[in-house]
Amino acid sequence: MRSVAEAPAMSAPAHLAERITRRDPVEAVRLLESQPVESVAEALEQVNPSVRWGVLKATPDARRTQVLEAAHSDLRDQWRRNLEYPENTIGSLMDPPLGVLHPDSTIGEAVDELRKLVKRHFITYLYVTNHLGRLVGVVVMREMLLGDRSQRLEEIMLRDPFFLTPEMKLTDAMRSVLNRHFPVYPVCEPDGRLVGLVRGQTLFEAQAIEISAQAGSMVGVEKEERLSTPWPRSLKFRHPWLQLNLVTAFVAAAVVGVFQDTIDQIVVLAVFLPVLAGQSGNTGCQALAVALRGMTLGELRPGREKVLVVKEAFLGLLNGALVGVTAGAGMYFYARSQGNPDAWLLGVIVAIAMTASCVISGLSGALIPMTLKRLGADPATASSIFLTTATDVASMGIFLGLATALIR
Repeated sequence: MRSVAEAPAMSAPAHLAERITRRDPVEAVRLLESQPVESVAEALEQVNPSVRWGVLKATPDARRTQVLEAAHSDLRDQWRRNLEYPENTIGSLMDPPLGVLHPDSTIGEAVDELRKLVKRHFITYLYVTNHLGRLVGVVVMREMLLGDRSQRLEEIMLRDPFFLTPEMKLTDAMRSVLNRHFPVYPVCEPDGRLVGLVRGQTLFEAQAIEISAQAGSMVGVEKEERLSTPWPRSLKFRHPWLQLNLVTAFVAAAVVGVFQDTIDQIVVLAVFLPVLAGQSGNTGCQALAVALRGMTLGELRPGREKVLVVKEAFLGLLNGALVGVTAGAGMYFYARSQGNPDAWLLGVIVAIAMTASCVISGLSGALIPMTLKRLGADPATASSIFLTTATDVASMGIFLGLATALIR
């Protein structure tokens, strides 16, 4: 048995690829500045295509041209093509279409071609295209193994194969392949012309990166930030959102300021402000989580937005009423222990305010990500910052407004 000391060391390109993966694209470009373009190209060949796309996009034009020229001829044109597509599309994740033959090619000819390709590439299927380059079939290795060398590929190929399109978004592609589980998927233009391949592993890795970034996006942490990101760059990523959060917090504080006289007269109200804000905020976050999950999984289709909004408002009403009864009872006993003559009325106000604020929170949790998406932004981007503002303003405003109207 080979000892740890005898284990083969990681090659230089593999080590460089690992370091690239741990960094955001800008930091990866800085890492690669001092590396020979040949080493950079070889390292980029070993990373997930989504990572490679980000690094090449962030690389200055002149340097990018040098890296592309240093890449293997099988990859160079494909990488250029991938850069023409937006981030998180299938086109940005493609590998070159290898193992492409004509319908009249024989199994023997295909085997001879495979012997050349497998020296450098891992081949799973053969792809059969017509004279226009349109995909007409896929050949699995089992059929070739069992067939005769003189048989033509059109006799053993699977016709009308499933394919993805390069403009398809990653989330849409994930839904399309959910029940297929193929190791490799052909990528074709709408007219069927084969332009690339994408591995199932690539899709799931890219989706995992997107999902891992969603939680951070909700609170203003950019998806580019990694553990290895230097603190000045992390500060640049995070601080603008904290300034925005501070501005929105001032809005909530201004609402409290409007009712300062009421709080001065009925100090017990200040005790329950955090209770209302916390409870309504949690209700809104629940609705937000469900809305974002529905968007990610493609469950929130056009026309179903109203269903989501109505459901979250109804759940907010039910949860708010049930929690409101408990909170109202808590207010009653606390106010009574303080000798407040309006203890029962304060309990009713808390119950009503809790119910109303939870309804508004549920609506906000559903509407905020849909609004961000309609405006062309990532639905998760700082959604919790906007949600917190909406829930704080609603809960405190309703609670103090009712207290002012009914008690003073």
